[in-house]
Amino acid sequence: MKYVLVTGGVVSGLGKGVTASSIGVILKACGLRVTSIKIDPYLNTDAGTMSPFEHGEVFVLDDGGEVDLDLGNYERFLDIKLTRDNNITTGKIYQSVIDKERRGDYLGKTVQVVPHITDAIQDWIERVAMIPVDGKEGPADVCVIELGGTIGDIESMPFIEALGQFSYRVGPGNFCLIHVSLVPVLNVVGEQKTKPTQHSVRGLRGLGLTPNILACRSTKVLEENVKAKLAQFCHIPAENIVTLHDVPNIWHIPLLLRDQKAHEAILKELNLLGHLLCGYVDIATSGPTISASIFNLSICSVARKPALELWTARTKVCDMLHDPVRIAMVGKYTGLSDSYLSVLKALLHASVACHRKLIVEWVAAGDLEDATAIEAPDVYKAAWDLLKGADGVLVPGGFGDRGVQGKILAAKYARENKVPFLGICLGMQIAVIEFARSVLGMCDTNSTEFDPETSHPCVVFMPEGSKTHMGATMRLGSRRTYFKVPDCKSAKLYGNASFVDERHRHRYEVNPDMVSQLENAGLSFVGRDETGRRMEIVELPSHPYFIGVQFHPEFKSRPGKPSAVFLGLIGAACGHLEAVLKYGHASKLLTKGLSNGKPMVKIHQNGNLKPSNGSLNGVYSNGNGVHY
Repeated sequence: MKYVLVTGGVVSGLGKGVTASSIGVILKACGLRVTSIKIDPYLNTDAGTMSPFEHGEVFVLDDGGEVDLDLGNYERFLDIKLTRDNNITTGKIYQSVIDKERRGDYLGKTVQVVPHITDAIQDWIERVAMIPVDGKEGPADVCVIELGGTIGDIESMPFIEALGQFSYRVGPGNFCLIHVSLVPVLNVVGEQKTKPTQHSVRGLRGLGLTPNILACRSTKVLEENVKAKLAQFCHIPAENIVTLHDVPNIWHIPLLLRDQKAHEAILKELNLLGHLLCGYVDIATSGPTISASIFNLSICSVARKPALELWTARTKVCDMLHDPVRIAMVGKYTGLSDSYLSVLKALLHASVACHRKLIVEWVAAGDLEDATAIEAPDVYKAAWDLLKGADGVLVPGGFGDRGVQGKILAAKYARENKVPFLGICLGMQIAVIEFARSVLGMCDTNSTEFDPETSHPCVVFMPEGSKTHMGATMRLGSRRTYFKVPDCKSAKLYGNASFVDERHRHRYEVNPDMVSQLENAGLSFVGRDETGRRMEIVELPSHPYFIGVQFHPEFKSRPGKPSAVFLGLIGAACGHLEAVLKYGHASKLLTKGLSNGKPMVKIHQNGNLKPSNGSLNGVYSNGNGVHY
């Protein structure tokens, strides 16, 4: 097993997660099998109880693990399925060590940070690195480890010490350290400054870790004299210093690394460079007498120069798109886009597949409510103008009653005005509540989450949930949904499948005792769990596209493999739902494109793009939207 460690210096938020994911992409493109580990130094056992404002979205894995959003980047970029143990936290490590101490595993010894905590960290890394995550048998070839936080943080010290020991434990040629640092440009002088990075590398060395490769974040490409200065003072070869400058979207990062031959620098540090360039050719041409000791045959058999043609083509498509599709995101955490990171990425994947430029209009749910009309009429008007100007409406998941009335009003607007609508988790529940209030006339119906005493509980607490403990007590992870109405839009979007496995994260569900009333009034619960009593997918057949799902489809969306219901939303929003339903799942759309159902863009094997039959459409974001 080879290990690549990614650390960060100077400031937080430099993009270590995207860098680690991109390193994984380029190594995978070389034919290597890659797995990932994220280390978060906070004391929480997992991210499940953390506010989205505190740490961004909580990403949910197949096994129910509630983890850091960076694991979502790993899964999307590498198209893998990680486990809860791929996210290491200080809380998990200390809990495991204390559990051992209580069992008497340390035989009366004094339990200390060194060696017991540091050994536990190293053992955890070695164990998890061997777990297959790509659907194949046997361990991966390379494990990419991201250390959260910034070098010098007190809470990271046990991990820094453990990783320093780990580099010796695995031996030379099996460990590569990539340090991501900031090279700022001061407006006063307009010069790229190297001193922050010099101090960061010096601090890293002082803690026992020596970087092999330097990845420099900057607004523009590093100047040659700046790179030479960094090489001189950081004692790193100039060819091992790469620039990660600002780009239109993060899909460019693996291409930046490839163009600067970062993969060669990494593979050289891991003693794999010869294998990449000529190893498998030599084995094929040197006859049967070649010594197995010359090459690592398991790696030579798959190693090659990075094959990123499809990735390059998809990135070019994304950059060239211009016809907009506007989606109103009605939520309560709109002040921090990372709170809905996976939803944004799923929208982007679907928009690229439909060749549309994505514009996300952020609508704070509370701004749609009557109270805002009185307190801040301008804010109220602006929010409604954004909602009414959108091609589609999305209400994502969330917790608590703040903004719920605004979400209900957004669902009502979409239903009554035939605007494409997608509700996720809480978004599905509020759509059902709105329908019960407006169509069934149950004005006081509500969720027991918001009104425990409601006389018409439309959404209820699940019987297996806990009301005393918050962490890991929800219905979590991958669960199976069976389609009860084969001809529904959802089933068609999933390729006419009889069931689908999606990830969940909720404590409340639609009240099964009210389902018959709702269905008699026109709603259709087309997807249910194996018992038939837990509602998973709801549709309004009389509406062009009105779908709510109890699960979180955004967590399994991938570039090139967009989520089915997100694809349906974008297809409906740009007037091509019938074509999307015709093609079924999304993969065909990437090569066919959509312009009145006709092919638009052909992606050739060399990655070049050839527009045909009309102009090229696409995905970006501006104004109130997010710029990718």
